[in-house]
Amino acid sequence: MKRPFKLVIITGLLLVIGFILAACGQQAQTTNPPAGDTPAVEPTEQTCPETTPCPIQPDESNIPFYAAWAASGHADAQAEPFNHWNEEDPAEIPASCAKCHSSPGFIDFVGADGTAAGAVDANHAIGTVIGCETCHNEGTLQLTSVVFPSGAEVSGLGREAVCMSCHQGTASMVQVDEAIAAANVADEDTVAGDLGFTNIHYYAAAVSRYGTLVKGGYEYTDKEKTYDALWNHVSNVNSCTDCHEPHSTEVKVAVCADCHTGVESVDDVKDVRMLSSLVDYDGDGDLEEGIYYEVDGLRQLLYTAIQAYAAEVAGSPLVYDAVTYPYYFIDTNADGQAGADEIVYANSYKSWTPRLAKAAYNYQTSIKDPGSYVHGGKYIMQLLYDSTEDLNEALSEPVDLSMAHRDDPGHFAGSEEAFRHWDADGMVPGSCAKCHSSSGLPTFLSQGVNVAEPASDGLTCETCHDNLQEFTRYQVELVTFPSGARLGFEDSPDDNLCLNCHQGRESTVSVNRRVQDKDPDTPDESLGFVNVHYFAAGSTLFGTEAKGIYEYPGKEYAGEFMHIEGFQTCTDCHDTHALQPKVDACQGCHQVDDPELIRMNSTGDYDGDGNTQEGLKGEIETLQEKLLVSLQTYASEVLGSPIAYDPLSHPYFFGDTNGNGVVDPEERTSDNSYKSWSPRLLEAAYNYQYAQKDPGAYVHNAVYVIQVLQDTISDLGTVVTVEPIGPRP
Repeated sequence: MKRPFKLVIITGLLLVIGFILAACGQQAQTTNPPAGDTPAVEPTEQTCPETTPCPIQPDESNIPFYAAWAASGHADAQAEPFNHWNEEDPAEIPASCAKCHSSPGFIDFVGADGTAAGAVDANHAIGTVIGCETCHNEGTLQLTSVVFPSGAEVSGLGREAVCMSCHQGTASMVQVDEAIAAANVADEDTVAGDLGFTNIHYYAAAVSRYGTLVKGGYEYTDKEKTYDALWNHVSNVNSCTDCHEPHSTEVKVAVCADCHTGVESVDDVKDVRMLSSLVDYDGDGDLEEGIYYEVDGLRQLLYTAIQAYAAEVAGSPLVYDAVTYPYYFIDTNADGQAGADEIVYANSYKSWTPRLAKAAYNYQTSIKDPGSYVHGGKYIMQLLYDSTEDLNEALSEPVDLSMAHRDDPGHFAGSEEAFRHWDADGMVPGSCAKCHSSSGLPTFLSQGVNVAEPASDGLTCETCHDNLQEFTRYQVELVTFPSGARLGFEDSPDDNLCLNCHQGRESTVSVNRRVQDKDPDTPDESLGFVNVHYFAAGSTLFGTEAKGIYEYPGKEYAGEFMHIEGFQTCTDCHDTHALQPKVDACQGCHQVDDPELIRMNSTGDYDGDGNTQEGLKGEIETLQEKLLVSLQTYASEVLGSPIAYDPLSHPYFFGDTNGNGVVDPEERTSDNSYKSWSPRLLEAAYNYQYAQKDPGAYVHNAVYVIQVLQDTISDLGTVVTVEPIGPRP
């Protein structure tokens, strides 16, 4: 049997003292030297020195970090995690549990006992804790990657790989799906006798932290849901031991206090809410409460849905108890409370349906990482929200989620495609990293280059702030646009930060470079669609100075849109972190509640629909509609190859094989991307896409966009019949 670490130390010291006493208690012995050796000097009798009494306890001050370790849960020899198997026959820890519940088990797992690393090869003796030798051995020094229950592997880790080997749970969505598949039920709401509760186990902090990368929660991917990934805090406060003292495991509260004012205890951390969290996740109307309370609020909503579903759909009321295995029990008196007589193993819940099993797993996942709100609260909130939403599909009275929010504003929406596109690669390429990774912009601003960066969970404070103590920002005076123009807001370097990304990736210059002097109406295999990319608000605002849209030769176009003083830059009109327009500020001058209705002094019917009272947004939208019809007419009549557009599917323009004007599911494939490009069609398609991808163009620079859309329709009108439009502004 493996002795507890403290007992090993004591025993070792006693043996050493015993050897000393034994040596001193004997006469010095002489021996004849081997042949050829120089004879030793004849010894003389010596007096054994005085001995000191053997200490009852070893001098623990000589053991580094002993006191911190001894006070931790890892050293608690009386705790259930180290004694659960004491009454088993034989009294030993099974291989499936020994890795994290015994010192020799983990040593076996890392291969420090001479066995193969990565697996526990045998059952192990009871009676040990997580001691020095557990984490400090040759095997852990080689440990740089961790395989999660889902099969996902995280590599390139430092010492946190040791922590994550155990703090990852024992289940994932893979095991939940396997259990459901094995039950072989007809649908989501059929009770299956062979289906049971899947338990993630305890303190799965790495699941919260790595999010969708390790798929520890149940993700509703069949509903096309996407999830947050590895949550990056700030530099040097990202790993397990950055935030926890490695031997005591206590939270380093002083580290939190460096940035978060008012944090003096672990409980104070519950009140932390950063500026990247500007939505009301649980829908209770409180945008000031800490993320801990947002997680808890969504958890309560899910539990309400679970209990309602169990009673109404599964036909058996349910209660939950966080400290009693197997956690879910039959609510025999249907009072919604876990009574002492109900939370017994014989009364464990048995009426599981696939839908209920998924939700119950996510609820348990949120409970069993009590620090999830710090480790990866947004991932956990997404799981809770999605499970509630899924249960609502089967409830006659759904839980109200109308005021709750699942996702963050765009810059912090780590679950969105803009940040998750490169997960399989692990790195965001240099051509995309500046705007699609948290570290890309700082690298570009400090080094002047775009290089590959790790995929991130949205932007972070350090993306724009060069000092997190003073929260100062990178200073940018001018920004180079895709056309080559160097532009910026005068005396507003903060807003120029925005322009680094909100400028698009193409321009009049790049389109001209593509079409060169080719015949305007002849398809050319060398041509392909030129995509401006998304939210090129900066290029729109600066108009012809940036030349973000394709401008036709011989035409004059509006320049930078100058609003009134105080409302001319990005942050004048948008909340810096939430990104939402400051609509209330618009109402100060424009006597409308909705900015989409703003028209100012424009009296022309620019889109030719006879309505001069609609907002500029309406004028632009009608021009877009007419442009799409015009380019589709041109593609069919001139090029003989019908075209259709899908704003959500790359590469956006597809062959319209059935000629119905829309992209049908079978047409939405990369093999069916549109290929019969002529220069005239390419220019028109570019401008149509540009107007689509700046949804705020009617505010950023309506005159410029209207001019370009009108000119594009008119250019197509030189070869095909197009719908009439109004006067050019």
